[in-house]
Amino acid sequence: MQCALVYDFDGTLAKGNCAEHGLMPALGLSDKEDFWPEVHRKNFERDGDEILTYLGELALRARDVDKQAELTPERLRMHGESIPLFPGVEDWFAAINRFASDHGIALNHYVVSSGLEEMIHGTSVAKHFRKIFGCRYHYDERTGFAKWPAVAIDYTTKTQYLFRINKGIENSWDNVKINEYTEPRDRPFPFDRVIYFGDGDTDIPAMKMVKTQGGCSIAVFDSDKWGEQHTQEKIEKLISEERASYVVPGDYTTGSQLDVTVRGILRLYARKHR
Repeated sequence: MQCALVYDFDGTLAKGNCAEHGLMPALGLSDKEDFWPEVHRKNFERDGDEILTYLGELALRARDVDKQAELTPERLRMHGESIPLFPGVEDWFAAINRFASDHGIALNHYVVSSGLEEMIHGTSVAKHFRKIFGCRYHYDERTGFAKWPAVAIDYTTKTQYLFRINKGIENSWDNVKINEYTEPRDRPFPFDRVIYFGDGDTDIPAMKMVKTQGGCSIAVFDSDKWGEQHTQEKIEKLISEERASYVVPGDYTTGSQLDVTVRGILRLYARKHR
């Protein structure tokens, strides 16, 4: 039996927003408290898409001759090396794969994120993912510099990528196959064999959809921020609105609450689908 574990990235596997580590300081954006409000203001004024606005603003800040190289695939991957991961993430994949295999389950790990895909590819855990779906630029063939957004993944498009995974479509361009009807039993990853990991507002539609379709959604939070009112209100909302099946701290070490919860879900899937 095959199961899919689908992860958001920022705030789920890694602390904070991945662009804030390495890339934004290199672009002279050392104060994130100024950058994000500016993105929100421009998005509101232009009645735009927030993810496209943020990608465009990064590209705009990189137009300085000395900074254009920061938005090349190679530099983005280099910046990805500095992204801090939650405890236990680096050893998580091998350990949970072994556990699943002992229960007759083959695990497939995916990322569906509003973060920059190339930066995620630069992390030490990128090799564990069958496919990483993230925000991406078109690059100039001559210079290699970012030209304009190629893929922008936001709240609702995350659900589109869940359907791509569900149907075994591992690209962003095929709009024919994703709209073709396939019997649920013939899909590689039925939703009742999916676990979705997310941390907040951009994950709500995906969490709700997986949970409604018979799978499980896990809300992950940063233990270091548990004392903040915003963190507690966010978790309270996810529970009260029935978005998340489980809520756990972002600790992937063996024996952690997250680890025990996922192992329990996998044993449940094995029992239900054997």
